Amino acid sequence: MVPEKILAVIGARGGSKGVKNKNIRPLLGKPLIAWTIEQANQSMLFDRIVITSDSEEIMKIGADYGAEVFFKRPAELATDTAPKIPAIRHALIETEKRYGKRYEIIVDLDATSPLRTIDDLRNALKQFEKGDFDAIITAMPARRSPYFNLVEFMTDIYVDLAKKLSYPIARRQDSPKCFDMNASFDIWKRNVLMSSDTLFTNKTGLFIMPEERSIDIDSELDWKIVEMIMNERQKKRDM
Repeated sequence: MVPEKILAVIGARGGSKGVKNKNIRPLLGKPLIAWTIEQANQSMLFDRIVITSDSEEIMKIGADYGAEVFFKRPAELATDTAPKIPAIRHALIETEKRYGKRYEIIVDLDATSPLRTIDDLRNALKQFEKGDFDAIITAMPARRSPYFNLVEFMTDIYVDLAKKLSYPIARRQDSPKCFDMNASFDIWKRNVLMSSDTLFTNKTGLFIMPEERSIDIDSELDWKIVEMIMNERQKKRDM
């Protein structure tokens, strides 16, 4: 196959339990998924941008806003319990089959994380290409630490810290640095995506983003916060 460099995959299943039809729900006048498609196109970072979805309506909107839509996600990869990686792998296989080209880097852009910036994408790809990574995930600094104020049940009744050090700590700031995955985007080497069902290998890297760009819409509260932040951004651009 003829090599091309970077494939962007935007996954969006039909329906949603937390926020009804969130991928196509209007956000500041555009369907939510449109923000990610337009950002990917504006970035000029990707050789192709494809949609993987089981929804005809999402597929049509994706095409209307400039993504490539030429296959439908199989039903078994579109259930509530289906993992994400097999669907991305399927999108890669379908794209390579259609165009006869091989993509060495695959970026999964989450449609429910519209607060990322083009600079986030650009800087994460630079980090990936400069380092010896199998994959890169995105995250923000965690507000809580499993070493200090996250607990779990050790028996049916009693709790303890989720992770314990060999020495006690009195402040969260003294605990090891921890990060919350923010589901904004993931980056893979092709061979790793094709051979592994997990993002975590011995060579998984971390791209750190600030909290204000790390909200993944999974509830009505998330939606309201994202809408507020994007409205503020728009006002600043219009000033």
